[in-house]
Amino acid sequence: MTDAKPIRRIAIIGTGVIGASWSSLFLAKGLQVVATDIAPNAEAALRKFVETAWPALTRLGLSPGASQSNLKFTPDVAQALDGADLVQENGPERIEFKQKLYGQLDELLPPDVIIASSSSGLTMSEIQKGAVSHPERCVIAHPFNPPHLIPLTEIVGGAKTSEATIRRAEEFYTSIGQRTVRLNKEMPGHVANRLQAALSREVYYLVAEGVVSAADVDTALSWGPGLRWGVMGSMMLNHLGGGPGGIEHFFQQFTGPMTAWWKTLGSPVLTPDVQKKLIDSVHAEAGSRTIAQLEAERDEVLLGLIELRKKAAKPS
Repeated sequence: MTDAKPIRRIAIIGTGVIGASWSSLFLAKGLQVVATDIAPNAEAALRKFVETAWPALTRLGLSPGASQSNLKFTPDVAQALDGADLVQENGPERIEFKQKLYGQLDELLPPDVIIASSSSGLTMSEIQKGAVSHPERCVIAHPFNPPHLIPLTEIVGGAKTSEATIRRAEEFYTSIGQRTVRLNKEMPGHVANRLQAALSREVYYLVAEGVVSAADVDTALSWGPGLRWGVMGSMMLNHLGGGPGGIEHFFQQFTGPMTAWWKTLGSPVLTPDVQKKLIDSVHAEAGSRTIAQLEAERDEVLLGLIELRKKAAKPS
C-alpha cells in the first residue's frame, strides 16, 4: 500500500446516524462524499441531517472547499465506490453481514483503498475474514457519537491489517481534526465504550439500589468528575491529584481507599424490574424536554467546550 495517494473522496456505506454524522464532518473538511444506503428515503434523511449539522460545523470552522454540494448519493454500492480513496463503513453490527459486505468491497476496490469500519464492538480480525484478497487494508476507525462534533477516532487493526494501513488511517483522521487513539490489541468495545460501560454499570447499580436518583447521579457526574474529564483524562488528573508529588504520591496516598471502594462496586442485573426503575428515574429527570431539545442542549454545551479546548490547546 502506498502512502502517496491523498485521500480526497470518501465513500460512505450506510447513512444512519453515524454515517450521516461522518458525512457531515467529511464535507466540512472540504472532502468529496459519495454515500450509499438501500433504506427508504435514505438520501432525503441524509441531506436533512447534513443541513441541520452545518451551522455547528460552520461555527467550528469550515475547511477550504467545504460545501454541502460535494455530497452525492447513489443506492448502488459499486457506483459509490468508484474513485473512492477511503471507505467509511457503517453497516449493521452483524458479523455475517460485515464479512459478506467486505468480500464485496474487496472485489470492487483497488488494493490501495482503505476500508475503515465504524464498528463499536466487532473485531477487525473477524470482519476482515470476508476480504480474502486484501485484508491488510481493513481497519477499525470507530468514532464517538456524534462524530461531526466529538473529535475522537479509535484506530484498531486486525490480525491481517498492515502497519501501513494503520499509519495512513491515523494520518488521515488526524488531518481532519480528529484525536486518534491507537489500540495495540483488540478488545470488545475498544476503549472509550469500555470506559463508558464500566461507569454505566456503577450508575445503574446506585440508581437501582435506591442510593440516588438518575437526576442526582447525572449531576454528580457532569458537575464533578465529568467537568474535569472535559479538560483532561483520568491518568493526568491522578497525576495532579498527587499534588507536588504527582502520580507517585497519588498512589501512595490513595491506593488503599481506592482499592477498598473497588470491592464494593456493584454488578447490577438488568431485569425488567430494574430497567423500569431506571427508565422511570430518567423520565423524571428529563421532565417535559423532548429528545430533540436534549440533543440541542447537549450540542450547544459541546460546541462551547470544543471551542474553549481549541483556544487553550498548545501546538504539539
